[in-house]
Order: sequence, then structure tokens, then C-alpha cells
Amino acid sequence: MKEQKNIIEAFLKIRDSELSAALATVVRVKGSSYRSPGARMLITDDGRWVGSISGGCLEGDALRKARNVMASKRPLTVTYDTREESNQNLGIGLGCNGVIDVLIEPVNPQQENNPITLFQTITNSSEPIALATVFESSEGEAIGKKFLIDGVGKTLFNSIDQQELVELILPDLKKIFDSKRSETRLYQSKDTKINVFIELIQPVISLIIFGGGFDARPVSQLAKSLGWNVSITDECVSHIAPIFFPSADKLQLCQREFVDRDFNITPYTACVLMSHNYDYDRDVLKKLLQSPTPYIGILGPRKRFEKMQEEFLAQGIILSEKDFHRIHSPIGLDIGAEAPDEIAVSIVAEIQSKFSDRSGGFLKYNPGPIHQRDLKTNEVFKQVYLGNHKQQKIINK
Repeated sequence: MKEQKNIIEAFLKIRDSELSAALATVVRVKGSSYRSPGARMLITDDGRWVGSISGGCLEGDALRKARNVMASKRPLTVTYDTREESNQNLGIGLGCNGVIDVLIEPVNPQQENNPITLFQTITNSSEPIALATVFESSEGEAIGKKFLIDGVGKTLFNSIDQQELVELILPDLKKIFDSKRSETRLYQSKDTKINVFIELIQPVISLIIFGGGFDARPVSQLAKSLGWNVSITDECVSHIAPIFFPSADKLQLCQREFVDRDFNITPYTACVLMSHNYDYDRDVLKKLLQSPTPYIGILGPRKRFEKMQEEFLAQGIILSEKDFHRIHSPIGLDIGAEAPDEIAVSIVAEIQSKFSDRSGGFLKYNPGPIHQRDLKTNEVFKQVYLGNHKQQKIINK
């Protein structure tokens, strides 16, 4: 999400200049690739770019292709085959072994729904949005056309002219809200064939840190470096001075009984309790149990949370299986963290793994591919948050 924000910010800076721009998007990968479908890069005609579509091997050629796109004002899909060992410019430099399709679109600042402003609207949404983008077509005019819907199936934007194709795409767009799997699909209507990249774009992760102690500072800084929205709250005003949390989006003096009133906690909000005040953490946890947050981390030893459970039970509050799944105590991944900065890495990494529905283990011991893969087509897709939180088991065939 940080990359997406950087692309939007870079575009806003050049919007009123005379520079031309293009947006490159990875729309399909077969085999191995450094970036998954959905990776984006903004390119300007002065030779600069923001974001990336690979580990550095494709950017130079994409820049050259983008200049042609800016000049012609017509989108173009480029296929990079990094499997050829003789290709010194692409495959050998990165060690990739796949076929990568990249859609390059011209960006016209005067166009109301150009690729960047449309994407800005999507990323500003507080709810997930499904986006379909045509990247191959038997009728070249269709390349770059888009179809956008929200979670209830309402059309937010559509530039695909043929209604029959729209009706074919719509069911797959709706399904992605449940499957959470980006995919490419081939559709055919009369004499028209189109390849479409369907992706689910989800809201940025929001992190609320309850407690403004010194060990909360590196957690806030690290989360912000990933592009997350970060809020800090405490009952003591001296703990939330701006000088301690210069990059935080929100500093809020909030009494524990008003947590649900003062904060909008959604399924995309992670909550971390690290006040070092047992009564405060216990009372905030009681409030959070009534919220839809999928992650509640509690700093401190296991016995601390066990004591909270005993007190809850005495009050008739029984934690469900879902509650135990989202409460993490002790907090963080087991990386041997001791110092505050190390603990921050442990905490933020655990939150990332939670929202990506990954185990957080060593990749070397994962027998399957690093990225989410469709085993039937051998295509790689983005790994996204799965609502059921069940650990995926991917087996190579």
C-alpha cells in the first residue's frame, strides 16, 4: 500500500506540469517473478519512475515502452519472457524464470477517470473494491478498459463498451470478494475475445496502539514505513506528545470506556495493547472483543492474558474460538526479539502475516511457491487477506 500511495503522491506533484506519464501494471505471471500481479509503477517522460514491476530487470525496457505509449496515447501490453537464458538483459540479471505480462497505460491529467485518479479513488475507500482491467483484446480499442464494483455489486465505474462482456465479467468480480484471489480470465462475446485481470483492492491496514510508552514508538515508526495508518491513544496526555510519534496519523487522548466511540475499528484494523497497565489493557480488551478487528495483540507474558480470562469468566464473559484466534498473547513472531526495536519488528511482522493469512515461518521450509499460485495454470497471484484465517497449504504438483 505504501507503494500505491507513493505513486499517487508522485502523480499529484506532476499533475500541473508539462511532464507526460504512464502507469505500468503487472497483470499476469506464469512461472516465477519478483513481483506479483497488481504491482504498479508510474513512469514519467523525464526518465523517472515510482514503484516497481520487477527487481530491476524490467524497469529500463518498460521505460522505453512507456515513452512510446505516452507519444501514441494508446495503452500497450508487453510480454517479458525471462526464461530464455540467452536474454542477458532480463532473465539473467534477476534470476527469474517466468513470463510476465505488463500493461502500460497513458495517464492524461485532464481526463477525469485516468488510471491514477481512478486508482486514487479506490485506495481511499474504506471497503474492498473489485477491479477488472482488460489487457488483451481481439479489438485493440478495448485494452485498458476497466470495470469497478463494490462489495454489494454496485457499479462504481465502467468503460467496457460491450454490455454482453460486462455481464460475463460481473459474476467473477463478485466472487473475488469471497475467494480473495486475483486472477486472469478469458471472455468471448460474438467476435470479441478479451483477457481480463481481476483483482481485489483492499483498504490500507490501520493500526491502533493503546499505550504511548517508549516501546510503542518503534512500532509506530515501522508500521508507518509500510504505509499503514497509525493511531496512538493513551489515558495519559504526556505519553502521546507529538515529539514522540512524529509520523503517526492520529494522537488521541481517550479514556478506556470511550474506545469504541472515538475509534472506527474495522476488519482492516489491528489493535495492539502495550500500555504496561494491566487494568487498562484488560478494560480495552473487553471493548475490542465487541469490535470486528481481526487482530488483537497484548504485550506481556502469557499469564497476564490468562488472568484476564479468569476475570472475564467471573463476569460471565466467555471468549469464543474466534476470539482466541484473533488475540495474540504473547504478542509477535518468535524471532528472539529483546530490545524495543527488535520487538517492533516481531509485532509488525506478525500483523503483516495475519492480514496476509501466512504462518510467518521460514520460506526455505515451505515446499510450495512463495506467492499464491494457481496450480492448474501455473500463474502467480497476489497473496491477500483471507477472512477465514485458515492457513493455506499449497502443494507443488
